[in-house]
Amino acid sequence: MGSFARPAFFWAGAAACTTGALLHLPMYLHARHMGYRMAGMPVDTPMLIGMLLIVTGLAAVLHGLLPRGSDALRRQVASVRVRAVDDAPLRPAHVALLAVLSLAVTIDVMKPMTLSFVVPGVAKEYGLASPLNPGGDVPVSWLPLSGIAGTMTGSFLWGWLGDRIGRRGSILLAGVLFATTAVCGAMPSFGWNVAMCFLMGTAAGGLIPIAFTLLAETVPQRHRGWLMVLIGGNVTVAYVLTSWLAATLIPTYSWRILWLAGLPTGLLLIALNHWIPESPRYLLATGRTEEARRVLARYGSTVQDAPAVAEPDGTGPARPGYRGLFAAAFRGPTLALTVLAVGAGLMSYGFQMWLPTNLGRLGIAEVSSDRVLRDSALISLPLNLLTALLYGLWSSRRTVIALAGLTAAALVALAVLAETAAGHGLPLRLLLFVPLWGISATAAVLAAYSSEAYPTPLRALGTSWAAGISKAGGVAVLGLSVAAVAVPPLGVTAMLGAVPLALAAVAFALYGPETRGRRLDEIVPGQVPARA
Repeated sequence: MGSFARPAFFWAGAAACTTGALLHLPMYLHARHMGYRMAGMPVDTPMLIGMLLIVTGLAAVLHGLLPRGSDALRRQVASVRVRAVDDAPLRPAHVALLAVLSLAVTIDVMKPMTLSFVVPGVAKEYGLASPLNPGGDVPVSWLPLSGIAGTMTGSFLWGWLGDRIGRRGSILLAGVLFATTAVCGAMPSFGWNVAMCFLMGTAAGGLIPIAFTLLAETVPQRHRGWLMVLIGGNVTVAYVLTSWLAATLIPTYSWRILWLAGLPTGLLLIALNHWIPESPRYLLATGRTEEARRVLARYGSTVQDAPAVAEPDGTGPARPGYRGLFAAAFRGPTLALTVLAVGAGLMSYGFQMWLPTNLGRLGIAEVSSDRVLRDSALISLPLNLLTALLYGLWSSRRTVIALAGLTAAALVALAVLAETAAGHGLPLRLLLFVPLWGISATAAVLAAYSSEAYPTPLRALGTSWAAGISKAGGVAVLGLSVAAVAVPPLGVTAMLGAVPLALAAVAFALYGPETRGRRLDEIVPGQVPARA
């Protein structure tokens, strides 16, 4: 399924990174008699050696993945078009790819979601300013702000990396970073936690754009839309798993165990990468033509050399880089996706990020809060399948409009009614049901639609842009929280998500092209079908 340029460097670096991460565990285990409280503990020698191994190991991994002759890669990639065979049936290779990428997306999404469950424990251990400890000097909001800023950086960076070390190489690098940044759970100082959280976010930020670009190029047209949305719906699965781990492990092993869980999940991602193919465009650009054809043949696809895609207005080829997304032909869809991405980010990293804290503010215990969120997310799982079917079998554009409008209305209702319903289990679950489903469903349709709405030279950039902007919304709301040294209340975070979602519904009605039932190279972003 494709390899990388210098395997000896990669595997030696991965081994060094793993060893370095393991050398951080003795300090964590030594603190077990203190409830795993490590604040103020001096850094021991094994941890220092581990840090050195991680730094040198990451350098070796990157050198092992970096292809030879990468300077010319961007120019060559733009001249290759990958097109799925529209009438090809789903094959076992498709099923394996979908299963692995589904798990990868789940692991990826769990990283930033963990932030909302560790924040209360971090604030308590380090005496940071939070709703439950307003007298602290340093706001705990710095931790999620650093993590989400990292995911935003990673989203844009991985779009660039995907064309230089390949999509498979990018996933390998993310897996190594997942494993090494798990040492955040053993950091004795809050400053080191903030720094490592940024690096962990950087690793998590780019996997979803790369995964969905790869899916768009390999899955047959008639299955493309609904399968991508279904995989994107794993946001709910990730939330269920994260909340379950929090409720099960934190009472015994403290908040730190959720970060340390990144070590085995990162290594699992590396092991599963064997079943993920390299991007055919990347293989062709690096001269591995026969390997590209073998990969595509397994998925019922073909490759064609073609000139750069012309813009619908006839002004010439699409501009290179992110500025191409704002050319006249793509400006409307980019605007609609940008507004939807802002809403998705404010929901995920504003409303959902602070939900455990805000439930605690309303008098709900930490463990009970985790279970309330887990149960509410579980109820939304069947609706993710319905969203996928509507997107793939009814209309991609209308599904986005309906989803954004419904979620916005539910957030407004929660903002108005949550204070009175919070003391009762059933009303609270009913109030949380639609927004928590809307968070996962919106993230799913955002990733799927952005990977379909642009021509091949702009596809990876388009998905990266949407992912990065969704994280920018989170950076904005968390930045406000840091500046105010307070967590926004539940009503505020709900309204912050509702407003851009309502605007996104209008923008898609005006500018969103229909992608269902159309070849990727036939979807013209500047051409909007007849109104619903």
